[in-house]
Amino acid sequence: MASCYVPSVASSNAATPMASLASHPYPPSKTLAIPKGFVGLRAGRTFGARSPRLASAPRSSSRGFTVKASSENDLPLVGNKAPDFEAEAVFDQEFINVKLSDYIGKKYVILFFYPLDFTFVCPTEITAFSDRYSDFEKLNTEILGVSVDSVFSHLAWVQTDRKSGGLGDLNYPLISDVTKSISKSYSVLIPDQGIALRGLFIIDKEGVIQHSTINNLAIGRSVDETLRTLQALQYVQENPDEVCPAGWKPGEKSMKPDPKLSKEYFAAI
Repeated sequence: MASCYVPSVASSNAATPMASLASHPYPPSKTLAIPKGFVGLRAGRTFGARSPRLASAPRSSSRGFTVKASSENDLPLVGNKAPDFEAEAVFDQEFINVKLSDYIGKKYVILFFYPLDFTFVCPTEITAFSDRYSDFEKLNTEILGVSVDSVFSHLAWVQTDRKSGGLGDLNYPLISDVTKSISKSYSVLIPDQGIALRGLFIIDKEGVIQHSTINNLAIGRSVDETLRTLQALQYVQENPDEVCPAGWKPGEKSMKPDPKLSKEYFAAI
């Protein structure tokens, strides 16, 4: 397996071999039952009250075309500090602890939620992000996957071959949110099903959420678009007097957020 450095993530004292799971009082099931009506959020269903937002990060001294939302409860997560969490996860066939704030000041983070282990769309997304891990690593970015399953279920799924619907070894941790507190704090929990929508968040090195997208359960996400959005985010943070137009990719022309200077972009397309 390719090596992967996860900053400030403490490994457990010892790996938990699959043999020990067989004697565990709640061994993982490879035929995990899917809740009836596994279709996600429907019209008429509403989320519970959102958790309080943390205060936004201090503004940079440079004048950039960036808006940071205030911390009022009715505002979206984007522009606010990402809710911190600490949870158990599976990485490299071991149980580890992951704390989001350990990455602040060090790395960008792609944090994505998926409904359940041993399902259908989920392994296509999880393995796609793992296969492209090196592309994100080059951009100083860590990937974290989250579901409401236990670490025992995560481990069993990782130890299942891809051709049998498993994941095989992954290049990033899978986090266990059995209390559903992380899913709730990111407003992706479906209360009456107890699982998360396909939420994805890009968190910058200051710990601020700069992008989010949420799909219903039947719709998979695009690794290419996630990578492109991350590249655009990093570009505008490095060039605070510029903005990225639709579909922008590295090497393409950006735009000045000014009525006169923007004409240079429009004249060139």
